[in-house]
Order: sequence, then structure tokens, then C-alpha cells
Amino acid sequence: MYESAAPSNPSKLAALRFLERVQERDLARTRRWIEDEERRESERLRGLAARPPAPDWLIEESLGRGTPPVYVHGGDCHMAGKRSRGVTREQAVRALAERVEACPHCRPDTLLGFVD
Repeated sequence: MYESAAPSNPSKLAALRFLERVQERDLARTRRWIEDEERRESERLRGLAARPPAPDWLIEESLGRGTPPVYVHGGDCHMAGKRSRGVTREQAVRALAERVEACPHCRPDTLLGFVD
């Protein structure tokens, strides 16, 4: 039978060198993922810092044009709809005086000291 000079199975050292190259490649990829995630987190934090402050008061508009607003809300009310816009304290009080309903959840009329 013919035997070649080179062994048909790689040596243990060659296998370990191969494993080392694979692990270095995987480590480099993991480090790129970490850098990407750190960049995204940094951008997210910059975006939060640049965000304007939440309004103290909201007026929720109705669906139709020219129809009166639906509710006055506190600025942090979880029930405020997507059609809400930030307003000043004076605008919120004026809306309540003009018979726009106060949100029954956050009770801005009580917070504003509005007595009908």
C-alpha cells in the first residue's frame, strides 16, 4: 500500500491554529457588534437629551374640523389621545371655562384650581 509523506489527518497543532483563527474572527465580529450597540445607545441618549420637555397641559382635539376639543388633560395623562397638543396653563383654563370637558382620569380642573 502507498503511504504519502503528509499525514491525511491534520495535526493537533494545525487544528488548534485553525480554531484560534476562527475564534479571533468571532471575537472581532462580537467587538463590532458591541461598538455598533454602544453607538446606537449613545445616539438614543442624545435624542432623549435633545427632546423638548413635555407640556404641562394638553388639549385633545376632536376628529372633525371646526368641532370643539374633546378634553383638557394634564401633560402626563396616559389617557390623552394622539390628537392632543401642548398648551399653556392659561389656554387650559380658558378651554375649561369654554366648557371643554376635563379628563376624568387626570382631573386637570382640580389641578388647575378651576371652579365652574
